Amino acid sequence: MDLIWLIPLLPGIGAALNGLLGVRYFSKRVAAGVACVTMGGALLLSIGAFYQLLGAEHREHVVTVAQWIPPIPLATASGEIGAFEVPWAFRLDPLSGMMILIVTGIGFLIHLYSVAYMDHESRGAYARFFCYLNLFCFFMLMLVLGSTFLVMFVGWEGVGLCSYLLIGFWYHKQSASDAGKKAFIVNRVGDWGFMLGIFLIFFTFGTLDFRAVAEAAAEMPVEVGGFGVLSAICLLLFVGAVGKSAQIPLHIWLPDAMEGPTPVSALIHAATMVTAGVYMVGRNAVLFSHAPMVMQVVAWVGVLTALLAATIGLVQTDIKKVLAYSTVSQLGYMFLATGVGAFGAAAFHLMTHAFFKALLFLGSGSVIHAMNDEQDLRRMGNMRLYMPVTFITMFVGSLAIAGVPPFSGFFSKDEILYRTYLNNKLLWGLAVVTAGMTAFYMFRLIFMTFFGEYRGPSWGHQEGEDHAEAHAAADDGHDADAQGHAWHGPHESPGLMTGPLWMLAVGASVAGLVGIPAAFGFRNLIEPFLEPSFTAGAAHEATEHAESHLLEWGLMGFSVLIAIAGIALAYHFYVRRPERSEQLAKHWAGAHRWLTNKYYVDELYGATAIKGTIGSARGLWTVDRHVVDGAVNGAGWLTRACAWVSHVFDKYLVDGMFNLLAWVCTEGSYVFRRVQTGLIQNYAVATLFGVFAFVTMYLIARYVG
Repeated sequence: MDLIWLIPLLPGIGAALNGLLGVRYFSKRVAAGVACVTMGGALLLSIGAFYQLLGAEHREHVVTVAQWIPPIPLATASGEIGAFEVPWAFRLDPLSGMMILIVTGIGFLIHLYSVAYMDHESRGAYARFFCYLNLFCFFMLMLVLGSTFLVMFVGWEGVGLCSYLLIGFWYHKQSASDAGKKAFIVNRVGDWGFMLGIFLIFFTFGTLDFRAVAEAAAEMPVEVGGFGVLSAICLLLFVGAVGKSAQIPLHIWLPDAMEGPTPVSALIHAATMVTAGVYMVGRNAVLFSHAPMVMQVVAWVGVLTALLAATIGLVQTDIKKVLAYSTVSQLGYMFLATGVGAFGAAAFHLMTHAFFKALLFLGSGSVIHAMNDEQDLRRMGNMRLYMPVTFITMFVGSLAIAGVPPFSGFFSKDEILYRTYLNNKLLWGLAVVTAGMTAFYMFRLIFMTFFGEYRGPSWGHQEGEDHAEAHAAADDGHDADAQGHAWHGPHESPGLMTGPLWMLAVGASVAGLVGIPAAFGFRNLIEPFLEPSFTAGAAHEATEHAESHLLEWGLMGFSVLIAIAGIALAYHFYVRRPERSEQLAKHWAGAHRWLTNKYYVDELYGATAIKGTIGSARGLWTVDRHVVDGAVNGAGWLTRACAWVSHVFDKYLVDGMFNLLAWVCTEGSYVFRRVQTGLIQNYAVATLFGVFAFVTMYLIARYVG
C-alpha cells in the first residue's frame, strides 16, 4: 500500500512518452503498447493495494509523497491564525480502493478496445489519442486517491482539461470542437462553487484533510433548524458536483460530448469522470449528513434530473445520445441515493453502472464501426444477424440497466429505491417511473438496432444472398472512410473490440452479487465494507433497517414488474407494431417536439445566459473602447499637446534667450578681442588717450559748474 503513488504515476508516464515522443517517432503498435502496458501496470498495482486493504485492521492508509505547500499563516473562523499547509498525500480506504479498481479496470479494457477502434487514424493522431487517454486516467486516479481537497482539486481540474481534449479530438469537425468548449465552460461554472466550498472549509476547520474535516464536522450539531455554515459548504460543493456529473441545470454538456470517439464516451462519460461528483459527495458524507436541507436539495435535483433525462431518452434517434441521456439519468439515481443518506447504495450503483454503461457505449461503438459510422437508429435493424457478439453483450448490458434480476443493475437500483421509499414516498414514486422509462428506452435501442428489418444503406448484395458469403466479404473489407476502400456491409468487430465486450458483460452480470439484499438470506458485502469511508469514527457498523423483509420483497417485485412492463411496451412498439410509434409521435406532435428538442434548454440558455453574456461582453467592450480607452487616449493626447507646448516654450523662449545672450557674448568678444593686440605702444596711446579724455571731462565739468 506504500506504493499507491505509483498507480497514478504509471499512466502519467505513458501520457508523457506518447505526448513527447510518440506523436513524432512511435509506430501505432508502440504507442498502443506504451498506453496499454502502463494502464495494465496501474491495474495490477490497484488489485494488489486493494487486496492488502482487505486484510488491514483500520482499512485506511495514507502515503505522503512530499510537502506540497509549506505552512502559511491564515486566519480562520475561530479568530486564530491557522497553518495552511498541504502535503501531496494519497489516501487508500474502501471508497478510494473501489474507485481505483473501476478506473484502472474499465480504463484498461477501453484502452484495449481503442487499439482496434482508432486504428484508422494517422500515426500521429493515434499516439495523441492514447496520450490523452493515459493523461485522463492519471488525473482521475489523482482525484480519487487524493487525501486532501486540494489534491483532489488538481485531479478534478485535470479530468476537465482531458475531457476538453478528448471530446474535441476530431477538432477539424466544428461540432466536436464546439462540444469540447461547451463541456469545458459548463464545468468551470460548477468548479466556481467547488473552489468557494474549499475556501470556506479551510476558513471553518483550519484544514483541508478529508479525515480531519470529517472528524471536526462530526463534533458540530446537525443543522436541522436552519441554514448554517455546514449547509453553505455542502451547497457549494454540490454546485461543483452538479457541473462535473451533469445534473440540472448544468446537464447540457454531456449529450453534446458524444461528438468525441466512442471509447471517450465509455471512459469519461460512463465509467469515471461523470461519477466524480458522486464520489466527492460520498467522500464528504459526514458534512452532508449534518446539512439535512442540502440533502433534500441533492435528492430532488437527482430525481428530477433522472426523470428529465429519461423522458428525453425516449425519443432520441442517435444511438450514443440515448446512452448519454441514460448516463445523466443514472447519475441522478446516484445523487438521489446520497440525498436520502444511502451513500453506500450510491457507491454500489456507481460501481455496477461502470460495468454496464461502459459495455453499452463500447457496444454502440461496435455497431457504429460496423455501420460505417452510421449512428441513426432508424437506419439500422436486424443487426443481430451480422453482429451476434455485440448483440448478446449489449442485450446483457440493457438487462442490467433496466433492473432485471439477476443482473447487476437490479441489486444496486433496488437498494436505492428501497432506501428512497423509507425516506420519501414521492421521491420513490418519481424514481420508479424513471425506472420504467429506462427499461423502455434501452430496449427501444436494442429492438431498433438488432431486430426488425435492415433499414441501413445497401452494400451491393442481393436480398436473400447467403449470409456467410456476405459476412466473409465484410470481414475482408474496410470502411470507405477508414482506408478508402468500398464498404462491404455490417460485420462483427475484431477480437480486440469484442474481447472487452465479453469481459464487461461478465461484470454487468455478476457485479451485483456483492450487494445481495438481506431479504434473500445473504449478507450485503459492499455496504458494510464501504461504511468506514462515510463516517468519522474508528469503529463502524452497518446501518440496520427495522422494516420487514416483506416490504423489501414487495418493492423489489414491483420494480421488476415495472422493468418488464417497459421492455414489453418497447417490444410492442418497435418489433410487433413499429408503425404505432410513428402514429403516436404524430398524435402527440407537440410533446414529441419538446422531447426531441430536449425541452429547449439549450435554446433557453442561448437566449438568456449566452446572449446576455455576449451582450454584456460587447457592452463592456464598447465602454472599454470609448470610455476607458477614450480616457486613456485623451490623456495621452493631452500629454502630447502639453509636451508640444512645453517643447515650443523651451525651444523658442528659454533656449532662445540663452542663445541670444550667448550670441551677444560671442559677437562682443570679437570687438573686445581686437583691443587686446599685445603691442605696448598701443596700450600707451590708449592710456594717454584715456588721461586726455579724463582731464578734458574734468575741465569741462568744472567750467560748466
